[in-house]
Amino acid sequence: MTQDALILESLTRRFGDTTAVDRVGLTISHGEFVGVIGRSGAGKSTLLRLVNRLIDPSEGIIRHGSREVTALKGRALREWRRDCAMIFQQFNLVDRLDVLTNVLVGRLAGRGFLSSMAMQFSDAERAMAIEALDRLDLVPQALQRAGTLSGGQQQRVAIAKALVQQPKIMLADEPIASLDPANATLVMDGLKQINEEDGLTVLVNLHTLDTARAYCHRIVAMRAGRVMFDGSAAQLTDDVVRDIYG
Repeated sequence: MTQDALILESLTRRFGDTTAVDRVGLTISHGEFVGVIGRSGAGKSTLLRLVNRLIDPSEGIIRHGSREVTALKGRALREWRRDCAMIFQQFNLVDRLDVLTNVLVGRLAGRGFLSSMAMQFSDAERAMAIEALDRLDLVPQALQRAGTLSGGQQQRVAIAKALVQQPKIMLADEPIASLDPANATLVMDGLKQINEEDGLTVLVNLHTLDTARAYCHRIVAMRAGRVMFDGSAAQLTDDVVRDIYG
């Protein structure tokens, strides 16, 4: 196991009487590309939000290397969210700002409130943002308002924004759910490229089995908050799929 493994121990989250994530235990090695699949309501999104500490667990522990993520507060928690970038289904961009500025907002992730409000960026940060856009074939759109882009382009901008955080882990919550097949391929290709070239750990929630099989080294399947399967795409047989999806 590498020292930068992400370890979830008996991770549980309840909302009232509903257990959304139920004693999940996983160890994800540094540099893995892991797809999380399951029906709607299986607990996939809650799991990613727990890892990013957007919500707190009811029970259980999250560790990353020597850090106990579940114990972080204040600045240490902001630094974790910078190191563990999150990409959402809804893109989370500011429509009226241009693409370049939206990407630069990713540089604010580790800063305090006052520093973030100033929205001042160095030349080095601007160069970093342009490089991220270049990797996702978006430099021609750099000065366009984000709201004028297609859904697929906006999601690639969101990936570039996550990239400039210089994270160690990239989480993506149903990043292709609202995209057509061609744009979905571009987004998944972008995530795969980042995983392979930068050695970033990628954890992505997917609603299509074919996508998970095509891109992910490892597939984790959830049902009713629990992990029902954890293995390679080849091990995900039709019988296993029937068990997961019912």
